[in-house]
Amino acid sequence: MQTLLMIVYVLLAIALIALILMQHGKGADAGAAFGSGASATVFGASGSSSFLSRGTAILATLFFVLSLVLAIMANRQAKHDSVVAGPPGAPVKTAPAGSGTAGGKASAPAAPSTAPAVPAPPSDVPSAPAKPASPNK
Repeated sequence: MQTLLMIVYVLLAIALIALILMQHGKGADAGAAFGSGASATVFGASGSSSFLSRGTAILATLFFVLSLVLAIMANRQAKHDSVVAGPPGAPVKTAPAGSGTAGGKASAPAAPSTAPAVPAPPSDVPSAPAKPASPNK
């Protein structure tokens, strides 16, 4: 369903762009005085402004309504798909009984050891030179 709405959304956007580009600006009316008037257009003597304006308004309204519908659908899907909860069917980690508080105080979990199990091999990088002793004044 969401894929179909996304396809319709893209088609609406393309149609809206095409209708906007087909409209002529305010400066195009000056050309009518020199013989390039709107009397020979496909849309009749009144010109295409009312048809294109009405079509643009309808497509823009559909575009905004479809935007809201897709946003609501994405919000509902996001509530079901949580990154924090992990994949569906994954076991939930629970703390063992009696852990977490000792004598009414919350205890922090022990940090895992970050020390390497085997000492690191000697490096080929030379060490920094020792600082020279500063003379006493």
